[in-house]
Amino acid sequence: MAAHRKPRPAPLGRPAARTAATLALASAATATLFEGSGHADPTGPRRTPAQVRVEVDRLYQEAEVATERYNGAKERADAARVSYDRLRDEAARRTERLNTARQSLGAVAAAQYRSGGLDPALQLALTADPDDYLERAALAQKAGDRQAAAVTAVRREIAGLAQLRAESADRLTALRGHEAELRRQKATVLDKLAAARRLLARLTAEERARYEAAVAARATPTTPAAPATAGTSGTAAGGGAAARADRSSGARGTGAGSGATPASASAPATGRASAALSFARAQLGKPYVWGATGPSAYDCSGLTQAAWRAAGVSLPRTTYTQINAGRRVSRSELAPGDLVFFYSGISHVGLYIGGGQMIHAPRPGAPVRIAPIDEMPFAGATRVA
Repeated sequence: MAAHRKPRPAPLGRPAARTAATLALASAATATLFEGSGHADPTGPRRTPAQVRVEVDRLYQEAEVATERYNGAKERADAARVSYDRLRDEAARRTERLNTARQSLGAVAAAQYRSGGLDPALQLALTADPDDYLERAALAQKAGDRQAAAVTAVRREIAGLAQLRAESADRLTALRGHEAELRRQKATVLDKLAAARRLLARLTAEERARYEAAVAARATPTTPAAPATAGTSGTAAGGGAAARADRSSGARGTGAGSGATPASASAPATGRASAALSFARAQLGKPYVWGATGPSAYDCSGLTQAAWRAAGVSLPRTTYTQINAGRRVSRSELAPGDLVFFYSGISHVGLYIGGGQMIHAPRPGAPVRIAPIDEMPFAGATRVA
């Protein structure tokens, strides 16, 4: 039966039809893919350069908030690590003392075992020389007292060691918590900075140039320039003129909301404030790197901390602790060397130089520079020394 069955011929044109259908579907899928990719945008609808600037500023400010939280968590983690290491070292020393005391007690116990440990009354009854026995008994009593003291010391070491080990466990738990907070804040910073980079990457070359010009214009002091003096020029472009501007007599800050010019704006810095400002001027042009404290890069609070450290004053690490590191002063009382703080969350700090200007580490991509204190919302000021 199978031998007489004729093979069925393929319908004319079917391979060609399948090929055409496949090509049509592929073309449609490709068109859909390109059309979708042309409209897909993880950063949302396209923004104007002005909108990008506002959004990027917001992202950088949020990144700086997270940076200061990171700095605080790092400070606490470092302190917890030092405390944990100190407790662990002390526990090791106490363990060594305990082992030595135990060995000494073990030797005494072994000697008593070898002597037979007769009852004292029986020893007195059997001795041929009671006076000699009583003398030896007095010595034995002293030895017993020393042994009792050694036992007490061992017990004290055991109790102290147990307490140290409990404290070490607490410090280790705290350390791990601070390290987890470090990781969370680091992730937040990196996420904000990456979002800002994505927004900036969408700008054309011409738009990016306008954006950079607008950012630079905010940091350009508008005070008249004074002749330069040796040792005060910065390394940033325009930094020398900015530094000269702050030394000009009667310099005034400009900008919306600048308010009254501080009465001491033209007064020169003296003492430790002068040393802090000299250090800060020497950092002009160095890059902003979040979490950095120098010497090659800084974040905002890292710069002010390093400047005052060069003047012999120890400041805490973060903006929200630095604001409490001295005497609060009003805006009208500002003098060179004061710390000036910005935003409601006290997330940015600069070093006031007079004339409504400050030296600060602004943000990623913007080096240490001189800028008007009016470029950010003023939140307060502190006089360190």
